[in-house]
Amino acid sequence: MTIPFELPAEDRASSPYTGYTRAHWEAVADGLLTAAWRWSTPGCALLDLPGRPSRSGVRSDGLEGYARTFLAAAFRVAGAGGDDPHGFLDRYARGLAAGTRTPGRDDTESWPLILDHDVQGQPMVESASVALGLRLTAPWLWKNLDAGVQDRAEEWLRGALRHVPAPNNWYLFPYTVAGFLESVGRGDAETAAARRRALELMEGWYRGDGWYADGDGRAFDHYNGWALHLYPVLDAHLSGDDTALAARYGDRLRAHLDGYALMFGADGAPLHYGRSLAYRFAASAAVGLGALTGYTPLTPGASRRLVSGSLRHFLERGALTGDGLLSLGWHGPHEATLQPYSGPASPYWASKAFVSLLAPAGHPLWTTTEEPAPVERTDRVLALPAPGLLVQATRADGIVRLHNHGSDHVRPHEGESAAEDDPHYGRQAYSTRTGPTAPGNVADNHLSVEVNGRRSVRRRIHPLGAGHGDGWGWAASWHRPVFAGGPPMVPGLRVESVTVAHGPYELRVHRVVGAPTGTRVTHTGWATGPEEALVSALHGLHGWDPGAETVRAPQGTAYTPWAEMPRLSGEAGGTTLHVCLAALTAAPGTGPLAGAVTEVVADDAGVEVAWADGGARTRISFDPVRVTQQPDRT
Repeated sequence: MTIPFELPAEDRASSPYTGYTRAHWEAVADGLLTAAWRWSTPGCALLDLPGRPSRSGVRSDGLEGYARTFLAAAFRVAGAGGDDPHGFLDRYARGLAAGTRTPGRDDTESWPLILDHDVQGQPMVESASVALGLRLTAPWLWKNLDAGVQDRAEEWLRGALRHVPAPNNWYLFPYTVAGFLESVGRGDAETAAARRRALELMEGWYRGDGWYADGDGRAFDHYNGWALHLYPVLDAHLSGDDTALAARYGDRLRAHLDGYALMFGADGAPLHYGRSLAYRFAASAAVGLGALTGYTPLTPGASRRLVSGSLRHFLERGALTGDGLLSLGWHGPHEATLQPYSGPASPYWASKAFVSLLAPAGHPLWTTTEEPAPVERTDRVLALPAPGLLVQATRADGIVRLHNHGSDHVRPHEGESAAEDDPHYGRQAYSTRTGPTAPGNVADNHLSVEVNGRRSVRRRIHPLGAGHGDGWGWAASWHRPVFAGGPPMVPGLRVESVTVAHGPYELRVHRVVGAPTGTRVTHTGWATGPEEALVSALHGLHGWDPGAETVRAPQGTAYTPWAEMPRLSGEAGGTTLHVCLAALTAAPGTGPLAGAVTEVVADDAGVEVAWADGGARTRISFDPVRVTQQPDRT
């Protein structure tokens, strides 16, 4: 795809993998900002980008355009020591004055008020970007504002401190507003309380392995990097805080990156998993932040490989419209990727990736030669027990797969309902080369129980453990199948699932417990398009009818406009065990699944398989779930 603005020449000497340098990052920021500012109001307070409005309405969307692009401009200018060759800060200063003059009025420039999240919440999200932008550019923007404009801006921002956030990462928005106000000498008991409350909640949400839940439930996704780690660690960095608090959150970021760095494919793509995926290369924000602050296990060369690879991935695959705007989608526009809160300016949370520009030109992030990404070094399987995730990366094709046995988007107070099936959490596997199928299509990577003609979905996920050894790993969970068009559950019905990653193969084992007589089960593999150079395979080993059929997903995925996938079918009733092998590969010469396993011994209590490549034997048992792998002793 043609990038609709000019970039510097590639530098393959210092950046042998991506060709991108710091100058490329500045040029991309400038190009994105120039394109977005064509849609500003006369007073510069709102950027009314074209496209479908969000559920918050066009005025909130216009504020979103201002705030999220301001974040990119702030990283760009602050990282250059105040150099602002395009005069962006003057525009944001004028917009701040106009937007805060009469907040809440229905006119051309006025910003909406910040209210509770369930009343008029979106402006609270944007207040954090405004506050962070003002903090980053304070020597050049804030300090040159009239006192009256400063007072009006403070009063508008304090709406974030006085209203109720959504019960998740939103509490970091008033935290960020408070941090800015304190940094310019406007702190008080109200700002201190907002910061204290956010940090209290963070302690309850931290689950280990560098992972936070996004609220009181079990949502583990990209919000870890671009929100839950970004705001507190960047706040400590900007304040020069080297106390135990900074070390606590910095050490958690380092632990997060130890696993998260493996979640980028060799083509630069992050995992297509979780919500708000239209933010795209914001997925690299935690990597850049780690390099900036030193809280990272990665070398500077590996960090630049990841951040620049992710940026280039999207720029070259249609993320930009012909006039240089970020579209609503993944590569290009893609409706099924979006949420109701997504508006035309929502993708500009991608601006968070430009935190890397806070590292000056002489920083090792930019001066060290690029090094391979983790997926390019070796095959690896990594279990993350705290979030219940299993990461499987193969060097030959550069694909990373995520097996989900612990993350859902069901809040503790919510009941389970099939009407709320969420493809971005409910699937059992995700990757850097495939996306989930759209609602209304056959679900990919899914075990479905069919009772009285109704197919089940997977909503609340209960982790049962995870672990890894040399070249292999496992994760397990159980869920209660729920059904569309009928009662939310069949009493006593549950599905216990185990995934074992072994080289490029996935051993998928499901024990269905309490199924009524006459129940059918189906299991699907990876959804791929006919034009993609990918192989998706599924082979039944036990508990399935012979052979796999191919089923279609006419609405495709974020990667292909039309997709198909393999599907197995079988009978269940009482307690039954269902075992299969799955694979997603782009590597040439990968053998058929039928030959990957030489022996299968299964009963209702578990299964043991012998692998053809070296003769290792994997044993999976239930009551309780236990997974072991040993060399073949025969």
